[in-house]
Amino acid sequence: MIKEFTGVKREKGLNEIKRKNWGKASALLATFGLALTIFAGCGAENSGDQGKTGDGAAGLSGKITIIGSTSVGPLARSLADSFMEQEKGVSIDIQEIGSTEGIQAVINGTADIGTASRELKDAEKEAGLDVQTIAYDGIAIVVNPANPVADLTSEQIAQIFKGAITNWQELGGVNQEITVVNREAGSGTRGAFQELLELEEKQADGTKRSLLTDQSLVMDSTGAVKATVAANKAAIGYISLGVLDETVKGVKVNGIEPTLQNVKNKTYAIWRPFLMLTPSGELKAEVKAYLDYIKSVEGQRIVETEKFIPVN
Repeated sequence: MIKEFTGVKREKGLNEIKRKNWGKASALLATFGLALTIFAGCGAENSGDQGKTGDGAAGLSGKITIIGSTSVGPLARSLADSFMEQEKGVSIDIQEIGSTEGIQAVINGTADIGTASRELKDAEKEAGLDVQTIAYDGIAIVVNPANPVADLTSEQIAQIFKGAITNWQELGGVNQEITVVNREAGSGTRGAFQELLELEEKQADGTKRSLLTDQSLVMDSTGAVKATVAANKAAIGYISLGVLDETVKGVKVNGIEPTLQNVKNKTYAIWRPFLMLTPSGELKAEVKAYLDYIKSVEGQRIVETEKFIPVN
């Protein structure tokens, strides 16, 4: 009896130990499972953060300085505003002081991006900059809405801006002296206008001399040209097609209206590229992201919304 009781007691003790050990193992397994669940949740959350842009914490950060064309400026600003909405850690400063100044700013390192509304000159190409075309733009020849002249040939426009035609009566208008409104030297719009209408002359040393009349009003921005023509019934000037509105009248050139469609199909003669220039080599992450955004579907949609011609 004593031996039998002892065996039973031993068996009960072993069973109790097994139950305790199983309970501990179960608790450990449950704890481990909970840890895995939490870890997986954190991993998913972190993965989601990495896929986001523009939250300021997981996105990019830094400052981008853009210097250049007054014609490209408004488009660059619209693109920058949209980009900064997505990348709240990035700030973009845009200075509109002219295409030539923008190109030089990239060359000398004072700008991350330079903008130009004309093709680069040979000497500028030698700097080895990376050039991206972000849009195309027409140049509208504009007169005051009260001016009855509505169609000019390329040759007539060239003669007006050379100073060879000086009265609107010569062009079917009223007997009134023409007020020529020009852009400042270094303007991308002026550079493109001169080149497209052959209003420059190559010199013996390889440089080009402007043939534009010196009897003109000179304005330092597209907006100033438009405002001057809008206020002067005898004025004529040239502006970016993207800012053409009812305050001035865009005349036909060789019978073709200045419209986006006519620039797209290349029947309108006076158009130019919008360029963004960067130093060759690796770019800052935020600069590369901004340039990539401009070429994206969303970026090119903004180009079109701003009345310019997309490159894609």
